[in-house]
Amino acid sequence: MSYACRMITDGEANNMVDPIKFGTDGWRGVIARDFTFQNCRRVAQAIADYVKEEKLKHKGPKGPLSGPMVIGYDKRFQSDAFAREIAKVLEANQMNPILMEEALPTPAISFMTKKLSGVGVMVTASHNPPSYNGVKIKIDGRAALDEVTKGIESWVDRTAPTRAAEIKTKSYRDAYLQYLKARADLPKIKSKLKKPIVIDYMHGAGSGLMADVLKAKNLVEIRAKHDPMFGGVHPEPIEQYLGALTEAVKKNKAAVGLALDGDADRFGLMDENGKYLTPCQVFPMIVLYLIEKKKFKGKIVQSVSLGYLAERIAKEKGVAFEQLPVGFKYVAERLAMGEADIAGEESGGYAWANKGGIAERDGMLTALLFLEMMAVTGKTPSQLWKEVESRFGASYYKRIDYRIHKAVADKALWTQKLTKKLPKKLLGTPIK
Repeated sequence: MSYACRMITDGEANNMVDPIKFGTDGWRGVIARDFTFQNCRRVAQAIADYVKEEKLKHKGPKGPLSGPMVIGYDKRFQSDAFAREIAKVLEANQMNPILMEEALPTPAISFMTKKLSGVGVMVTASHNPPSYNGVKIKIDGRAALDEVTKGIESWVDRTAPTRAAEIKTKSYRDAYLQYLKARADLPKIKSKLKKPIVIDYMHGAGSGLMADVLKAKNLVEIRAKHDPMFGGVHPEPIEQYLGALTEAVKKNKAAVGLALDGDADRFGLMDENGKYLTPCQVFPMIVLYLIEKKKFKGKIVQSVSLGYLAERIAKEKGVAFEQLPVGFKYVAERLAMGEADIAGEESGGYAWANKGGIAERDGMLTALLFLEMMAVTGKTPSQLWKEVESRFGASYYKRIDYRIHKAVADKALWTQKLTKKLPKKLLGTPIK
């Protein structure tokens, strides 16, 4: 099989007007408007060119870019077809891509990049509305940092995409399941938790995985069928989209309700009464358990909007604490460098240091950890929260989303201007 690349002409470049910009967690766009097959080819070619350049700079037998490229996808409309097109472009560039045979969570892609020492490309728009799709880049078990995504952006349209006719495919489902099973105390969970456990897949890429991991008769699965419209809601595990989980918890008199987002890297929690617990409540519950029961001693890192309770716990326990910018990749980098043990973000992403693990948020792992917390402590979700609240204070959190209809050219400048207009006090309370 032969391969060919050619430099793009000025005329062709002028015709490619759609800008490709990576945000805090990848490139996203509206399907058929921004997210098209042609734009996916442009991104794939840029990824190939970037990786080629980096390999020339850092020659060596082993490194995070030395292995095969793993291409994954979620259950959104035509995600599998977009992923196949990306794989064809990468194959034409001799990147040795392997396309996953089935839809799997984004953390599965991250895990395989660590295991195979290669780059991961995940076709997903995560928790965004059904009309969106996107691409996430994974390297060394976590999200690619800004320097990588900016490097990829710089290569867009410098080379015309080429496509191969055939690509390799492989199933990594069993490998990911074994990874999950090795990091949860399954015997204790199954022996201690006898009441129903409800898992809400929100029609996403995690569908069916909990049943394969737990193999428990008391597991109740909801919204597991493939539905690219996600049942008419956003596949985001927050209160306004979890009405079905609330009903299922109450109907089954369940011990807990667990929820995963569209690509199963984020986690949502419903207590035994069908009450939603926010990330500002869930993260301190995880922190307290890992410190007191698992004897974690390393730094806690969190994004700036995740509340103050984890910081209070860290202060009492003599553990270092740091707040970082919004974006899980920033807290994940501290984990990967060994500079932190526990990491969290405001949108339901959590990770912690574990042997052989990766510095990546994983909704399935977090769900299993929470089941372990209940089994080990013998407490319900509401009791676990009550303990945190009684010792470290209450949490008051409400997320309100505002749609901005005009694109913001400079986010840093826009944020600076907005901050200057904020009041110093709210109802007499100083704003920090």
